[in-house]
Order: sequence, then structure tokens, then C-alpha cells
Amino acid sequence: MFDWFSFTYTPVAAATPPDAIDLLKADHDSIKELFDRFKKARNRRSKAKIASQAITELKIHAALEEEIFRPALRRRVGKDVMNEAGEDHHVAKLLIAELEGMDRRSDHFDAKFNFLAENVRQHIQEEESEILPKAQHLDIDLIKLGQRMLRRREQLLARA
Repeated sequence: MFDWFSFTYTPVAAATPPDAIDLLKADHDSIKELFDRFKKARNRRSKAKIASQAITELKIHAALEEEIFRPALRRRVGKDVMNEAGEDHHVAKLLIAELEGMDRRSDHFDAKFNFLAENVRQHIQEEESEILPKAQHLDIDLIKLGQRMLRRREQLLARA
């Protein structure tokens, strides 16, 4: 007979922390969801709030990639792929700077934000189909890289 009162549940394995790729994909999903919400929003106030959140997330995500993730992969993945990703980030930063200086109530703001969204979506698709699969097969501690990214994210969020 089984004694339920003396039974102790022991998990098979402790949950492993997310690795760098998990974190980047989670960011991608969050950013794409904000873009979708912006498109569906009907009033200026909602759009402005969503755009602000998306811009903050994009800036933090770009910093994590540029400061931590890409340097760890650069020599191993290939400079052409990494340079193209860098140019995508450069264009996004220019658009973000323009958006931050614009009146968020204007229709032109919406057009520029949607243009940013399309460019970022394309970048995400390329990154998830080219860079991230290559990164999974490299001799890099992606969990340790993810932990560095999480620490840096906290610093950036504290400043935002």
C-alpha cells in the first residue's frame, strides 16, 4: 500500500535558466506583439503608449545584441552576416531617433512607426533563420551568455 503522507515530490531536474537564444526569441515575440497591438489600436493615446514601450524594448534588445551576443558570435558566424545585422540595427536606430523627436499624434508618426515595424520584422526573420541556428551549434556557453544578457537588461531597464 502506498503511503501518501510520507510521499515527497522531487522534481526530475531543476529548471534550467534561459539561454541567450531563448531570451532573444522572447524579445522578438514581445516586440512583434507590440507592433500588432499598435496596428490594432484605434486612439492616439494607446498608440503613443504602445510605441513608447516598443521603442524602449527595441533599444534594450539592440544593446544586448550589440554589446554581448554579436561579439560572442562574430568570428564564428561570419562577418558578412553580422555586418548586415549591424546595418539593420543602424537603420532601426535612425528611425527610432526620428520617432522620438516626432509628435506622436501625427499620421506621419504612424507611417514611420509601421515602417520601423516592417524593417524589424524582416530583421527578426533573418536573424531567426540564419544567425540563431548557427549560434546553437557553436562551442559557446549560451546559458552563461544569457545570464550576462539578463544582468545587462536589468541595468538598462533601471535607466529607461
